This record gives sequence, C-alpha cells and structure tokens, in this order.
Amino acid sequence: MTTPTTTTTTTPATTTTTAEMTSHLPAVGARPTVTPGTTPGVAAGGRPAALELRNVVKEYPGHPPVRALDDVSVRIDHGELVAVVGPSGSGKSTLLNVMGTLDRPTSGVVSIDGADTSTLSDRRVAGVRARRIGFVFQQFFLLPGMTALDNVANGLLYQGVPPRDRRERSVVALQRVGLGHRLRHDSNHLSGGERQRVAIARALVHEPAFVLADEPTGNLDSKSTAAVMDLIGGLHDEGTTIVVITHDTAIAASLPRQVAVFDGRIESDSALEGATS
Repeated sequence: MTTPTTTTTTTPATTTTTAEMTSHLPAVGARPTVTPGTTPGVAAGGRPAALELRNVVKEYPGHPPVRALDDVSVRIDHGELVAVVGPSGSGKSTLLNVMGTLDRPTSGVVSIDGADTSTLSDRRVAGVRARRIGFVFQQFFLLPGMTALDNVANGLLYQGVPPRDRRERSVVALQRVGLGHRLRHDSNHLSGGERQRVAIARALVHEPAFVLADEPTGNLDSKSTAAVMDLIGGLHDEGTTIVVITHDTAIAASLPRQVAVFDGRIESDSALEGATS
C-alpha cells in the first residue's frame, strides 16, 4: 500500500493540497474546554458547536419525493455524549450520513466545528470530514491481515502525517482504548470487542471534533457491549465528543443526552426538555 504524505488534486489552473483544503478549520489537537454545569446544546462562551444542523431537509427522488429528514435542527457542543435513538426506518441512517457529510442535505445547514459545509465545495467538505470527524461502524471495517497498529495508522494516511508520527500516535490511541498489549496482533485474531476498540482508536487518532458511532455494539455480545459502552463513557469523561446512533433504547437511556428520531423528525431532545423544565 502506498503511503502518501500529501494529497494533491490538480486542475488545469490550480493545485490544492490537503492543508489548503482544511486551512479554514481549527488546528488538529486543539482541545476545547468543557465548562462543568453548562446545558447540553448551549455553547459556553459562544464558541462554535462541534456539530450543528439547522432546518435540514433530505429528500430522495420519487413520485412523490421521499422526505427522509424533515426540518431537523440539533446542536451538539464539544464534550457532549449524545444518543440519537429511533426504530428502523425512523431516519437515523440518513441523519448519520448528513451529520458525517457523507451525504448533502437537500436544504438547510450542516456546520462542523464552525465550518458551514453548505458553502464548501465537495473537495473542501472531504477535507472537513477527514480532519474533523471520526467514524465507528457496527461492522468494524478493519483491514484483514494487518495489525491493530497498522489499522489505526491508516486513519492518518491522508493527513500529511509522517509515517513515524503516524505509528507513535496510533500507539497512544490504542493505549487509550486499553489495547496497548495488542499492537502487533492481526485484526483477524482479535475478539469482536477488541476489534471495535481498534475501530474506536482509529476514529480518535486524528483528534476529531467529534466521533460518530453507528450502532457500535450491534455485533457484540452482552459482555463486550458493556465493555465498549464503558470505554465510550470513559472517553467522554476525558472530553471526547461522541454521538452514538442506536435503536437500543437501553443504551440510549444510559447516556447523558437522548435525541429521539421518528419519521424523519426530531421527536424529542432531552437537553431541550431539561432546559425548559
């Protein structure tokens, strides 16, 4: 596998580097300060949210068009741990794709760490996604035949990080998730819970503004589920911003904030309910 140190996209007139694609973003590693006692969804000191959706609509072509998201507005500040919960068909997957800039909304604004992605080109949106969002999926998506260390280091391939630094940062990320003793193990030889920990380390290694975890315990037994959720809680205690997408109401209830989705709308948000109670 080739390991480029700089990603360059060339057009007949201009050349854009990865650094230029993300020059409008805060520096990687700049950790926000979370003020104890602040209301979730309300920023302290007026700083930009880690993630904010304003009046987001997503429609798919059809006769009539299918409206998967209908006027969705939600704000997630730095340091929050939030569950987005809803049954199958509620719009969770579409919301995940829009939150993660994997899909653009039909209308509305998606702001990532202060960057309004609706005003950005596809190239710059890709830069925001690479630098400011970490992804954890139910299926792990680790490369077979590669060690845990190399799988995590792959998360920095397109960041312009030198190979030695990639490996050093990957060691630290794996130690954070309790796998410092599994660095050289092939991903195929790890348990399901360990593989999900590797995936979480890969999502954390570039120090994103927030992590999107899509059904992170969906393929795990009850013991591994408890261990992964304990890990997520511990990372939140350290200041990591995490959004867990789940259909499991018990998991959602165990997290500090719950945003319930139904028929493409925000049905309830415990932060707003707490602020008005």
